[in-house]
Amino acid sequence: MTGAGTWIAYVGPFRFPWGEPGSRRVFGLAQSMAAAGRDVVVVSGESGPKTPVTVSTAGAGLLRHVGAGERPSADASIVSKAVQMVVRLGERTVRWLDEQPTRPECVVVYGGGAQYMARVGRWCRRNGVALVADVVEWYAPHQMPGGALGPPHLSAKFALRHQYPRCQGIIAISSLLERHYRERGGRVLLVPPTLDVFEVKPGGHAVTTEAGPLNAVYFGTPGRKDLLTTIIRATDAVSRRTPVTLSVYGPTVEQVRDLLDGADLPSSVRVPGRVPQQDVEAIVRNADFSVLVRPSERFTHAGFPTKFVESLACGTPVIANLTSDMGRYLQDGRQGFVCVDHSSTELERVLRRAAMLPRSQHEEMRVAARATAESSFDYRRFAQPVAGFLDSLHGRRYAIDGTTGPAVARTRRSRGDDIT
Repeated sequence: MTGAGTWIAYVGPFRFPWGEPGSRRVFGLAQSMAAAGRDVVVVSGESGPKTPVTVSTAGAGLLRHVGAGERPSADASIVSKAVQMVVRLGERTVRWLDEQPTRPECVVVYGGGAQYMARVGRWCRRNGVALVADVVEWYAPHQMPGGALGPPHLSAKFALRHQYPRCQGIIAISSLLERHYRERGGRVLLVPPTLDVFEVKPGGHAVTTEAGPLNAVYFGTPGRKDLLTTIIRATDAVSRRTPVTLSVYGPTVEQVRDLLDGADLPSSVRVPGRVPQQDVEAIVRNADFSVLVRPSERFTHAGFPTKFVESLACGTPVIANLTSDMGRYLQDGRQGFVCVDHSSTELERVLRRAAMLPRSQHEEMRVAARATAESSFDYRRFAQPVAGFLDSLHGRRYAIDGTTGPAVARTRRSRGDDIT
């Protein structure tokens, strides 16, 4: 139970504090809210803890976590899982909010789709509580199960286009999303992925060709975003004449072979498989470069890769093509190397360049990468902007379920949509 005072409920069917990329997003933003003086309760989708437990006491506010049980259990039947995730999603979160002795200052929603958003939105309207959407994606149909007409895509599409613009505030992960919702009359705050950078131990050395092969690393779940096949094939091509290895953390060997149409793994590629999120830091810190290549499409420009931020925080330079806002933080030859496109040929060129980099310049890149993370992605940097944004929400009208507010009217008048 929460006590009296100003507090924020940060809700969604995500795992917390570990388990998926969204976990890091929520943790970083919640820490900024706590640093801004708010008490924050993260209400995640897991079944526990049953009562809020303290996660962090850093800053002026308190960060706690409770599980609402929105995610179905692993042993639930397919029908039971479908009913919970499609029909009943949001009921348990609303029940938890109703049980609290005081109402939160605002509710921040991360994920869940249209059904979840509708239930939480109705609760906020009934109780006079501000509703904020934390928007981190603009999904393409091929990213979602069932494609364009599948329930997950239709749900996400409705939330992105119709429900989020009616919120009293939006926190956007990229400038593309910020611009999109601001043009529709929304009150928007841009916050990229953040973390406690000063808790991350940076790497203190570089292992280039002067001491052995270039050690590149890929970590994460490629899904429909990351071009892991391109990364593997480029590494294989380069390794035939230049000493370079690639370690792939996240997918299994079988999953990687499927990406390669069943072919065996090249000798230059290692696939240790999935590791706990807590262990990723040490793996990245000990690599020479992390590699991230994505297609230049709307959904890759709307999101922002958390793994990019994590690599810089570890002091590990990044090899990547520029999507989203990465060009603001990755300068060629400074925090890493920039690929001009996402082709295998271009990545081969850059990998050869990285393998020939003198140790002294690699050390300079490590220092620059870490410095960029400290100045741009530490959660403390956003405490004041978050505080001002939350203060600005008081008195703003929330419109949903057919009602019309200023944001809705602006949406209907807007032209030149750059994202829909």
